[in-house]
Amino acid sequence: MADLELKDLTIQFGGLVALQNLSFRVAEEEIVALIGPNGAGKTTTFNILTGFLSPTHGQVMYTGENIVRLPPHRIASKGLIRTFQKTNIFSSVSVFEGVMMGRHCRTKSGFFKIILNTHTVQTEEERSKEKVEAILEFVGLAHRRDEMARNLSSGEQRLLEIAVGLAGEPSLLLLDEPATGMNPSEKERVMALIKKIRSNGITILLVEHDMGLVMGISDRIVVLNYGRKIAEGKPREIQENEEVIRAYLGGAG
Repeated sequence: MADLELKDLTIQFGGLVALQNLSFRVAEEEIVALIGPNGAGKTTTFNILTGFLSPTHGQVMYTGENIVRLPPHRIASKGLIRTFQKTNIFSSVSVFEGVMMGRHCRTKSGFFKIILNTHTVQTEEERSKEKVEAILEFVGLAHRRDEMARNLSSGEQRLLEIAVGLAGEPSLLLLDEPATGMNPSEKERVMALIKKIRSNGITILLVEHDMGLVMGISDRIVVLNYGRKIAEGKPREIQENEEVIRAYLGGAG
């Protein structure tokens, strides 16, 4: 079960209030989009959810537990996994090896077992390889498994980011602008992939600037502006919200 609830999240950097009393919920197996102009607080929200920032005030309840101030690796081990737009960390490895790196939060072998190359380590390694092969097939990168990640197209690198996220076996996947750099056909492909991920029981919270994608796949949308939630609702409700139109849809995104 992956139920996420943000309660009155506030964070200040010096005199700047980056988020103010942000509250919303993501129910199990929902696709929820978090949108807003640049600087609205979307990345700050993701950083709090994944333990890279601690709020000045408020709670993040995940499967009934307040995860505020837990370290990132503990949060990831609970199934709350984030993708990142930066694929340069995979530049010197193959696609397969990059996704294997995403398995680290699900491996249980300790340091000495790894050094001694015990049967447990070997078995775990084989299972990880099988899961990675399945993930690459799932996202449509199986034919690129041995290619250096730096040689992928921009659209394929977004798919690699998603594959790395899936390697951590998320119950809730945070997608950070999954359609960046994609052409229209690639966007259709990633929309179908996100829906397929949800159909496998994974809850999704995404940040995305492409309104066609957001409106096409989201169950609900949360809109931020200057660190404050200005609207929440179904896609049609957001499209017709005058404050949203002024702050985001009708302005620079």
